[in-house]
Order: sequence, then C-alpha cells, then structure tokens
Amino acid sequence: MKINEQCLPCLISQAVKTARLGKAENREQLYQKIFAHMSHTDFSKTNPEIIGENYRLIKQHMGCEDPYKEIKNYYNKFFLEQLSYYDEKIQSLEDAVKYAIAANVIDFNPVHSNVKEDVRQLFASAEQMTLEINDVDCLFQDVQKAESILYLGDNCGEICFDKLLIGRIKKINPQCRIFFGVRGEAVVNDNTEEDAYFVGMDEYASIISNGDYSLGTILSRTSPEFQEIYHNADVIIAKGQANYESLSEEEQNIYFLLMVKCSVISSYIGAKEKSFVCLKNIKNR
Repeated sequence: MKINEQCLPCLISQAVKTARLGKAENREQLYQKIFAHMSHTDFSKTNPEIIGENYRLIKQHMGCEDPYKEIKNYYNKFFLEQLSYYDEKIQSLEDAVKYAIAANVIDFNPVHSNVKEDVRQLFASAEQMTLEINDVDCLFQDVQKAESILYLGDNCGEICFDKLLIGRIKKINPQCRIFFGVRGEAVVNDNTEEDAYFVGMDEYASIISNGDYSLGTILSRTSPEFQEIYHNADVIIAKGQANYESLSEEEQNIYFLLMVKCSVISSYIGAKEKSFVCLKNIKNR
C-alpha cells in the first residue's frame, strides 16, 4: 500500500512529537534534516518505510537508540502485571483476538496518544465489541492444521495481549511452531527483541528480529533468515496498521488484526474508523 498524500501531515507530526518527547536539542536543525529528506520522498514507498527513515534521522541526531524506551518499559510492565486477570476472561479464540486488537490502541502516533485509562475503558467493553470484518473462523481452521505460524507484533503493552492470543493458539495446536517477529531496531514504540523477552514471549514462540528499522514489515529490507521463515509459514498473523500498509498486497496466507485508526485505512479496507478487524488477506480468500 503506497503512501497517501493524507499521510504527510502525520509523518511530520510524528517527527515533531518524538523530538519533543526525547527533549532533542537543536530541534530546528533536526526538522531541516527531516524536511530535506522528505523533499526527495519516493511515493512508491509505504508509509511505514518512510516513518522508519525519519525515525532513524531522529535517533542519529539525538544520539539515542530508543527515545521511547522509558514509555515502552512502562506499558510492558503495566499490562504484564494484569495478564492473569485478562487471561481468565478469555473463553475463545475470538475473545483472544478481540483483546489483542483492543490492545492495538496502545499507540503513540500523532492521532492516537491514549493514556492507560482510555485503554482500560476499551478493555472493559472488549468482549461485547464486534469485529466489523470477522475472519476468525477461517483463522481457527488454519491454526488447527498449521505446522508453523509467524506472528508479526506491533506496539509495546500490546505485546502482552499478543502473548495471550499466542497462548490460546498453542492450546488449539500444541505441535505448531510459532515465531514472533519484531523490529530490527527501535522505531517509535514498536517491539524489539528486548521487549519480547521482557514479557516472556519466548514461553510460547521463537523470537525473531526482522533485521530492519521500518515501522511495519518491508519484506525487501528484512533479513534472509526472516524472509525464509516468512515464506515457509503456513499462517501469518500481522498486527496493526503498519503491518497492513506494508503487507496488504502480498499473496501469503495473512490475517490482519487491527483497529482502524484513520480515514485512509478505513477507505482502503472498507471498515469504519475505530472498528475492529480480523481480515484474511483478500488474495487468499
């Protein structure tokens, strides 16, 4: 999914917000670097790829490998401490999918900067929420017979509910080998290997870095090891908008789990903003 011109204000806002959050010095100089870089933007690229490039410029300018590290640690710890409570509330694969998607609201982009009270309110009604696009039955059937699954994670905090969903999948198919994919470098509040090990994801899955610093999963930029796992997986579960934007045109057996957060994705998917979606890749329907 190529970048849309409606995404341009968000790209700039994300850069400004990160610079301010990290208390970057000489911010005017930083913005000039970003504006200069974006003046040569290749509009055949995806939005997540461009965000990754901008974020790398910010990290280099700040001399900081992970400006969001403190926030990521806070939300990972906060939700990890509550996992047993939410685990008891999950009665089915669909329940686990709903909670995993609800957790997708834990985001720090310019449009959605939800505090933990907002997240709690959403979780309180997660079981009653419906999936506007609901391919959970297809997912269940594919999970039952899969020999390997690649689960592409997204944000901090959210990863705890990915763990609950993966735990449910292991109950359905204990013999299946599951890989949990993370970013190769820190990019906004997305998960890295450090986050995955912190929440104990290795209890259920083999953790694999994709080797790239983009926000989503830009296959051409990922490592050969990651690509081998990706192409050999029977099922791929991709969390969040960035993974949808970067993989929506692929032909693998992908299930996209996300909350629709903007009008661009809403129009592209055909689902209302703020709706929950479990969408089997149209090319594999």
